[in-house]
Amino acid sequence: MSSAFCFRYFGLQARRLGSARDGNIAVIFAIALLPIFAFIGAAVDYSRANMARSAMQSALDSTALMLSRDLSQGTITSTQIGTTAQNYFSALYTNKEANSVSVSATYTAAATGNGPTIVVNGSGSIPTDFMKVVGLPSVSFSANSTTSWGANLLRVALVLDNTGSMADSNKIGALQSAAKKLVTQLSALAQNNGDVMISVVPFEIDVNVGTSNVGASWLRWDRWDPNMYQNPYFQQSWCSDNGWTSTLAQCQDHGYRWTDSVGTPAHSQWNGCVTDRDKDPSLNYDISATAPTTGTNSTLFIADQDPNCPAAAILPLTYNWSTVNSTINGMSPGGATNQTIGLQWGWLSLLQQSPLNAPAETVGNAYQHIIILFTDGLNTGDRWYGNYSSQSSDVDTRMKMLCQAIKNSGVTIYTVQIDTDGAGQSAVLPACATDSSKFFMLTQASQIAAAFSQIGTQIAKLRVAR
Repeated sequence: MSSAFCFRYFGLQARRLGSARDGNIAVIFAIALLPIFAFIGAAVDYSRANMARSAMQSALDSTALMLSRDLSQGTITSTQIGTTAQNYFSALYTNKEANSVSVSATYTAAATGNGPTIVVNGSGSIPTDFMKVVGLPSVSFSANSTTSWGANLLRVALVLDNTGSMADSNKIGALQSAAKKLVTQLSALAQNNGDVMISVVPFEIDVNVGTSNVGASWLRWDRWDPNMYQNPYFQQSWCSDNGWTSTLAQCQDHGYRWTDSVGTPAHSQWNGCVTDRDKDPSLNYDISATAPTTGTNSTLFIADQDPNCPAAAILPLTYNWSTVNSTINGMSPGGATNQTIGLQWGWLSLLQQSPLNAPAETVGNAYQHIIILFTDGLNTGDRWYGNYSSQSSDVDTRMKMLCQAIKNSGVTIYTVQIDTDGAGQSAVLPACATDSSKFFMLTQASQIAAAFSQIGTQIAKLRVAR
């Protein structure tokens, strides 16, 4: 309510009072006017003060961010923080009603488990229009903003497409180079071993969990046959109704017949691949982080024998950067696209549970959990759906559900798609990203490095804590 409106309103009431013939009513009304006037005036004055405070909060947030940027980049020293804060704030805070405005900034150096911190405080007052009648000539207000960088501990899963089309246009080479640069960028944020940890999940239709896990209790072998797809034009194909289906699990779950007599082959013949878990109608193990339970087959991971099993096995969270880079160097293209299984294993790699058993997180520390999913194509198949050549909306549907579950758990998702052959933008990747700034659409292999660098900058960017 503006002051001009209030004066017009009360002027009208005064004229009505002057024409009143009932003396008692006139007296009572006159007495009642004072508290009514005070309450309405207080609301107006406090509303103005609140607007001034909101504007101050916004200016303080921006000031704190710019100070932290300047200090972290070496543009200013810690002794210049006070003066620089005043200059930034004066340029940003434009509320002309505020009086006695002051701003101060304090810097706290990094300590074990905590990054450097800048706190910016501001205060001011608004002269009152109405409350001065009751002895309050002004309303004071204050606000503050805190920035810290390097305070959050990072756990990042790199979920990287290793499908056959990655061989085109040197996409696999560009990805390897960009991913290793990102590892260098993120590892530089660590003050201590374990502050930053990275896992690597190469994927195609399946993922490779490593033959060293052959005796793991979370594997099941009832859908495994070391005999796998053979080119039907030259050799035997065990999937009689569709010779292009690769493995026992994929053949049967696509509704075809597996004609080989499996017998009891030695598990030593296993190549390390696993396919999707069961998609129970209500529990959806293929798109959940439910821990596997020995004796409950639907929760276990199915040993598979995909002939295009990724050459690089999944690397659980680690801060051994040479091992991370060796895993990335070991990637090679082959097979079709099932982003869902890669994304699920990326999620699992961040959890302190079987099968990947991420290291325990220290109580009292803040952790950021992040998945970066890179792919060069559209989903073409999984254990049940798709022909492994053209886009499968059924696989996309499973993936959409998984993405939502991951985001609901508090994990931040970045998605990067590169389309060099005109297949078009994915129907699921933009929505899978946590927000629009975390989806990247590329058309050339040369753009991968810039996208990964931008992601690294976003991950490391300053965090405002009010």
